[in-house]
Amino acid sequence: MSGLILKLGPKERILINGAVIENGDRRSRLAIVSSDANILRLRDAIHPQDATTPVRRVCYAVQLVLSGDSDKSDSRQWLLRSIEELSQIFIDSDSRKHLDIASHALVHDDHYKCLKALRALLPREERLLAANH
Repeated sequence: MSGLILKLGPKERILINGAVIENGDRRSRLAIVSSDANILRLRDAIHPQDATTPVRRVCYAVQLVLSGDSDKSDSRQWLLRSIEELSQIFIDSDSRKHLDIASHALVHDDHYKCLKALRALLPREERLLAANH
């Protein structure tokens, strides 16, 4: 995660290596220089009970790696396979771009970038699911 810049709003919380850290009353910017830190912005977190769709489940699995609750080596194959399965559903070029970014980031152990790319698919997934109901 070297070079990760977190911009935090007032009172925003993040999880770093298992510790919840809350920002003060003002906006701030943190540069994360440790490449092996487990970091999760809590406003982006998906709760286990909300991981009910394919994209949400993959996002949740990536977030478990970011929080340090899942080993990145053990998760890599499942995550790559899951991203490949998503590419069978999301066939438009923009979605494919996000999936390519996610898999490339995963291969290079950039789980934060992977999560960011996958989260971009959440509104599309929501529209697809709404259209089928």
